[in-house]
Amino acid sequence: MSMSPLRIAAVIPARGGSKGIPYKNLADLGGRPLIAWTIAAAKAAHGLDRIIVSTDDEKIAAAAMEHGAEVPFLRPSEFSGDNAPALDVITHALKELRARDGAPYDAVAYLQPTSPFRSAAQLSEAVALFARERPDTLVSVTAVPHNMVPASLMQPLGPSAPLVLQSPAGQKLRRQEKEKLFARNGPAILIVSAADAQLHGRLYGERVLGFEMDRLSSLDIDDPIDLEMARHLLPLLQHTSGPAL
Repeated sequence: MSMSPLRIAAVIPARGGSKGIPYKNLADLGGRPLIAWTIAAAKAAHGLDRIIVSTDDEKIAAAAMEHGAEVPFLRPSEFSGDNAPALDVITHALKELRARDGAPYDAVAYLQPTSPFRSAAQLSEAVALFARERPDTLVSVTAVPHNMVPASLMQPLGPSAPLVLQSPAGQKLRRQEKEKLFARNGPAILIVSAADAQLHGRLYGERVLGFEMDRLSSLDIDDPIDLEMARHLLPLLQHTSGPAL
């Protein structure tokens, strides 16, 4: 028996305050504001029923609508501070959308604007995987470099200089012998079932699927250096990905 299609809303969080880069979500990247890259990927992706920006800022709201996203509400101040949890932003958006639409959504694709190189194709693939497997959560990850896995770590014996290190017992030196691990890449893509977010109050449920992304598309812009890296890497991205971006 075939499963009924899921109603999935894309929620792009974009508060006005930012300590690392003032108005980071509107910072220029390739001639358009940072948030426009995520809006464009969401609009071109398959399987998303609605694309909204959750913001507390009128200027960001105007830019979001100019680039094709909906801003059906402004986020209240209690969900807009530095430490506002993603879960609160998601549950607030679900509540607001239910009040306006009448019909509930089955899941939210939480797409942070700080991952501008996430492509529409990757997002489509992640949404299709979520719809097919029906996990509690799908999260994008990238492979941890072999020199960062536990088998490569060395522990300092104290705070003194010069730095004195202790190698872990059974340390593996060859890359082929080290375990393969994954880390969340922002995450660039986080798809959460509405039931887990609203009923259980969690982003990561009992069954979590990983969606692997490459290093370039996993770039997460957190500070001015990351933004400069993105500007320099943009020609490489356009060369490898073509005009779809």
